[in-house]
Amino acid sequence: MRINTLAATNFKNIADARLEFSPKTNCFLGDNGMGKSNLLDAIYYLSFCKSFSGLPDSSVMRLGEEFTTLRGTYLRRGVDEEVTVGLQAARRKSVRRGGKEYERLSAHIGVFPLVMVSPADQELVSGSGEERRRFMDQVVSQADPVYLDHLIRYDRALSQRNRMLRDRVVDHTLYEALELTLARSAAYITRARLRWVEELTEIFRPIYASIAADGEVPALELKGHLAADPEALPELLDQCRRHDEMVGHTSVGPHRDDLSLWLNRLPVRRAASQGQCKSYTVALRLAQWTFLEQSAGFKPLLLLDDVFDKLDARRVERLMEMVSGDRFGQIFVTDTNRGHLDAIMERSGGEHRSWLVENGAFTPNNQPGV
Repeated sequence: MRINTLAATNFKNIADARLEFSPKTNCFLGDNGMGKSNLLDAIYYLSFCKSFSGLPDSSVMRLGEEFTTLRGTYLRRGVDEEVTVGLQAARRKSVRRGGKEYERLSAHIGVFPLVMVSPADQELVSGSGEERRRFMDQVVSQADPVYLDHLIRYDRALSQRNRMLRDRVVDHTLYEALELTLARSAAYITRARLRWVEELTEIFRPIYASIAADGEVPALELKGHLAADPEALPELLDQCRRHDEMVGHTSVGPHRDDLSLWLNRLPVRRAASQGQCKSYTVALRLAQWTFLEQSAGFKPLLLLDDVFDKLDARRVERLMEMVSGDRFGQIFVTDTNRGHLDAIMERSGGEHRSWLVENGAFTPNNQPGV
């Protein structure tokens, strides 16, 4: 799969941009804050119907404007496709595929798979369990629409149960009816996460080794109340009901899961250097890409935002060897260091395009060797 063109109007600091992409490598060079990452976020938005940064839709509109539009044309499974997004102040978001508006935005997730590597991935190591759950859910949801449906059902039932707890509802019959829905979805979510962790670990280890090449051994593990028994939620909820009534929220379930990250049998967040952490998160994202490729049957888009920061020269060299070949299909790279992008172009040897980025404007750069 590839995206052929992008048109963006009033998206963050991009007033108006019309870009035609290379089917292989697309590079964006400029200082920080100029709009490189915003361009990648626009591509991300077309796949996920939301900003990678987590900003609300009102905040992705360019300052002083009241609407935003995005339009991407794709080649997917040999067929031309078009996705458009329309945002307007105080209006419902519109997402269309082939001119037809989605009734449920969740139906769009996974249709145009994409992986973005960014400095924010550091939160996978240093952040809370919520960050790692979001990572799991994003990957598995793109590969399994049923998983996404169960996530939505589980979150809805969880919100209802928490509301009942806060309102001091004491009718256990009501709780049991709601907890039946929770348990069914929790079992599916947990089994899917366990399978995914096992599959991703097998993909992740050789990718990490190819970047680090130091004999380091990474590992992933799902930590959660149901990891040992996905069917155990009804019993756990019953055991914790008195405690949950006191604290006013549900204390057990997949919403409390975490993904443990290990390196040489030690927690990454405590034992790894900055370079090791960056290598770890980049390898995780590239493993995510491979997992999605296997699930979808075609190559997702790969977005590399400031990916070389905090990597020593040796790890940069190995990473460039990986992304410069044919393995990853269409890629988008941003950097402030022209040398990195020149090296990628020299290694790839194939078709590529590059732009200089300044204040949300994109100027094609066709200098030899770039």
